[in-house]
Amino acid sequence: MRIFFLAFMFISVVSCSKFSKVQKSTDYDYKLKMADKYYEEKKYNYASQLYTELFPIFKGNPKFEDLFYKYAYCNYYLKDWMPAENLFKQFTEVFPTSPRAEEMEYMRAFTYYKQSPKQDLDQTNTLKAIGLLQTFINTHPNSTRLKEANAIIDKLRDKLEAKDYKSAELYFNMGHYRAAAIAFTSLINSFPDTNKGDQYKLQAIKSYYLYAENSIEDKKAARYEQVITEVNDFNDRYPESALAKEAERYSTLSQNNIKQIQNEQVKTTN
Repeated sequence: MRIFFLAFMFISVVSCSKFSKVQKSTDYDYKLKMADKYYEEKKYNYASQLYTELFPIFKGNPKFEDLFYKYAYCNYYLKDWMPAENLFKQFTEVFPTSPRAEEMEYMRAFTYYKQSPKQDLDQTNTLKAIGLLQTFINTHPNSTRLKEANAIIDKLRDKLEAKDYKSAELYFNMGHYRAAAIAFTSLINSFPDTNKGDQYKLQAIKSYYLYAENSIEDKKAARYEQVITEVNDFNDRYPESALAKEAERYSTLSQNNIKQIQNEQVKTTN
C-alpha cells in the first residue's frame, strides 16, 4: 500500500508539473492542442483551466466553436451545473446555425434535470427542466432525442405529483380536512393524465366527509351536501373505478346524516 501511495504521489507530481509547463506556454495553438488532449483523456479539470484561458483569445477564430463546445462539456462533466447550463445556452446564441445547436439546447434542459433535487425540496429546477424540455420537443419535432426528453418529463412530473400528494396527505393526517380535500382535488387538476385520479378523488371525498363530521351543527348539513356532490362527480369521472362502491358509501352516510339533522330540527321546532 505504501509503494502504491508513493507511486501515485509521484505520478501526480509529474502530471501537475507537466500541466504547469503547458499553462505557462505562450504558444496558444499548442495550449489548445493540449487542452483537447486532456479533454479526450477525460482530464476535464486540466482541460477546463486551459479552455478558460484560451476562450477570449480564440473568439472569432474558426477553432472557437469546437473550443466553446468542449469547454461547456468540461463544466458539465465536472458537475459545475450552473456554468455548464449558461455555456450551453450561450453556445446556441453564438452559433444558432451550428449542427451542434440542437444538442446544446437539449443539454441545457438536461443540466436542469441533473439539478432536480429530492422530492421534499424546492422543485424550481424541476419545473425549469420540464419547461425547457417541452420547448425543445416543440421546436425540434423530428429530433432523435424526443423519446428521451418525453421520458424525462414523465419522470419529473411523477416527482412533482408525489410531492403534492405528500403535502395533501400531511394535511389529512394533521386533521386539516378542508385543506386536504382542496389539495387532493388540485392533484387531479394539476395531473390530469395520472392513473391515480380516482384514488385522489376518493381521498378528497373522505376529507370533505370528515370536515363535515367535525363541523359545528349549523354547518354540517351543507357540508354533507358537498360530500354528495363530490361523490356524484366521482361517478361521472370514474364510472368504471373499483373504488366507486367506497365512494358511494360516503354519499349514503352523508344522506343519512342529513336526514338525522333534519329530524332533530323538526323535533326542536315541535
